[in-house]
Formats: sequence, C-alpha cells, structure tokens
Amino acid sequence: MLVAMGPTLLAVIAVAVLAYLWVDPAPPRKLTMATGQFNSAYQEFGRQYAATLARDEITLTLEPSLGSQDNLERLIAGKADVAFVQSGSTVDGQAEREGLISLGSLFTEPVWLFLRESAKVNHLTELKGKRINLGPEGTGVPRLFRQVLDASGIDPMELQIGALENTPATMALLAGSIDGLVFSSAPEAPLIQMLLQTPGIRLFNFTQADAYTRRLPFLTHVVLPRGIVDLGRDIPSQDYHLIAPTATLVAREDLHPALVGLLVKSAGEIHGKAGWFQQQGQFPSPKYTEIPVAREAERYYRDGPPFLQRYMRFWLANLAERLWVVVVALAALLIPLSKVVPPIYVWRVRSRVYRWYGELRKVEQELEATPSEGREAAREGLLLRLEEIEDRVNHISIPLAYAEELYRLRSHINFVRERVRGTIDMHGRATPKG
Repeated sequence: MLVAMGPTLLAVIAVAVLAYLWVDPAPPRKLTMATGQFNSAYQEFGRQYAATLARDEITLTLEPSLGSQDNLERLIAGKADVAFVQSGSTVDGQAEREGLISLGSLFTEPVWLFLRESAKVNHLTELKGKRINLGPEGTGVPRLFRQVLDASGIDPMELQIGALENTPATMALLAGSIDGLVFSSAPEAPLIQMLLQTPGIRLFNFTQADAYTRRLPFLTHVVLPRGIVDLGRDIPSQDYHLIAPTATLVAREDLHPALVGLLVKSAGEIHGKAGWFQQQGQFPSPKYTEIPVAREAERYYRDGPPFLQRYMRFWLANLAERLWVVVVALAALLIPLSKVVPPIYVWRVRSRVYRWYGELRKVEQELEATPSEGREAAREGLLLRLEEIEDRVNHISIPLAYAEELYRLRSHINFVRERVRGTIDMHGRATPKG
C-alpha cells in the first residue's frame, strides 16, 4: 500500500505545502508602528494598540517620532509598517505613488491654539508679531497652520514662529517666553488636558470655523462643549469652535491582509467609544481620508469581521481560512489520482505473486529442453529449485482479499513439481506407473 500510494502522497503533500506557503503566506507576528512625541495622543494610542494586538500574539514595536509628517516619511522609507498620519499631510496622488493605504480615519485632531491671557488675540490677524510655537516640521502642524494662515491672508513671516517640541513649548508658554503655541491632537493628550485647566492660559475660539472647512476641505468643524473638561468648575466657560483634521491609520500596501482586518478591529475597540468630538460608533471610519482605503479594510467596515474570526481566535481562524486553499488544491489533485491509485495497488499486490510464474516457466523450459536420456540427472536440480521457490512463496505477505492468488500459485508449483518427477506428461495427463 505504501509503495503504491507513496508517490501520490508525496505529490499531495508537495502541492499542499506550496499552496499553503505561496498562495497566502502566514501573517508576520511583529509590526512596527510610528507614533508621535512624548506625552502626545499618538503615543498613548500606540500603547493601546500594542496591548490589544498582544492578545492575538502580535508584537507591536512603537517608534517615537516628531509626528504626522515624520510618520509619513518613515512609512515611505519602509521604516514602519503602520503609523498615524493627519489628513492633509499628503499631496495629490502621493499615497498611490508611494504605495500607501489607509485603514480608516480614527479621530478628529482639533487645532488647539493656546495663548497667554495677556496676548489679547481674538482674530488670527492679531497674531502678527507674536511669538507662536508651531513645533518641528516633522509634526505636520507647521504645514497645517501655515495653510490656515494663508487662508486668513496672513504671511507666516509676520509671526515669530518657534519649532520647539510639545513639552518644552508648553514650559516656555507657562514661563512667558512665548505668546502662544499650536497643537493638533486628540483631547486625550496630557498636555492639552493640563493647558485647558491652567489659569492665565486661554484657548483660541475659531469663530469662522465653517469658513475654514470650506477653504480647506480636509478640515472639519467641531465644538468643544461648555463644561466638558470640568462640569463642577464650568471649564471651559463657553462653547469653543475649533477646526480639526482627522487622524488616519496608514499602512504600507504590502501589509498582510489578515493584519489589516486585525488592526481595523483594534481601532474599533480603541476609537469606537463616544468622546468630546464624536458619537458612539462614528470612528473608525472609511470616510474623512484622502488616502485610498485598503480593500480589506473597506470589506471589514461593510461586512464586519470575517465569519470564522467571529467565533475563533485570530490565528486559528486565519489558519482555517488559509486551509481552504489547500483543500481546493488537494481536491483538484486527489480526484484524478483516486482513479489511478486503486489499479496501481492491485497491480503491486498481484505482482508479488505473478513474478514467480516466470520462475516456474524457466523450470518448465529447462525440463523441456533436456533430452529424455538426461532428464533423470537434471531432475534433482530442478526439484531443489522448486523447493526454493516454494519456500520463498510461503513467506510472501499478501492481503487476505488476494489470498486466492497465492494458493493458486502454490498449486501450480506443485503441478510443475509433478511434471519434473515425471508423474504428469507435457499435456498435464497422469503417466501410467510401470
């Protein structure tokens, strides 16, 4: 059975292994995510993604960065698999050219312009001559705020723009070294939470927010409700209108499809709750992003998680989904082979018996070729050969279903023996004694 089916089994195993590895390779167990600056919302959300993915045995390495623009450059250079990128960070067609895909928008990142009370600024045109920190170029905030200034008809050269990172800029604002600073972040960022409650520091109110969103389509108008920070102390004491880009989870297009779905699932757990600027279930979303959304992500948003992942752990469900490819390959191979293997098996079993008929035929041919006067001398040698043949035939292992073939062979050995002894003539008739 093993000899008959061995080549078939090897072919089946080879096809199965090739289908398993080549058609849909297993997803990697390690990913790199570019996050953001120390004490930023990006950094905090990165920790949450790492904890969520760890449940499915995926190790997420977090790489601190300057922010959105730096993250985009890391993705393009292949130094990160996935990263947070702010809407408006790419130019037309850049994402497609660089092989980047969106996994969906995650949350709004309002533009927070914090000013010292003494600055007395109520309109952006009053920022002229002020010391305003926009952060390093890699954060994306300088490019974003320059677009806002340009929409307001303000030349950035009319401001004293600083490039400190978030934490030292906050310290400089509190110390009075600068007049204001600009963040673009989710409200969960610790520095924003602190500044919203710091006496002597006030938030700029974008009263023309709707106009800015018309001029800059990647922005949305959001409202910071009165009392949202601290209801008891009525902080803030009024509604604040803000303009906000959207944070997007961006990946390289070669990211494994199974991991795309897993990341979208994690995004739903982390960003799907109601917040200061969003309703329950509003995020994550395939909307609000200028980067093309991955097909697997669109399918997840439309249909939910794959069927098996609703009832199984990620790796078990992924294995089962990949095995469908193997099953199809095996079926395509086994159906034709199932018609070939049985005849081969029968032939292999019967060949153990039939090969001895050749030996018997040789004995008979020698007997017939021996002259009558020499047969007596040759008879002993032929009988010894027949005994050896019979002894070896008695040690043949054969399935019971084919035992009849074995017993027929043994009777034919005895028939040839009787011919050699001379008790049966060449035509199978008994020879009279005497």
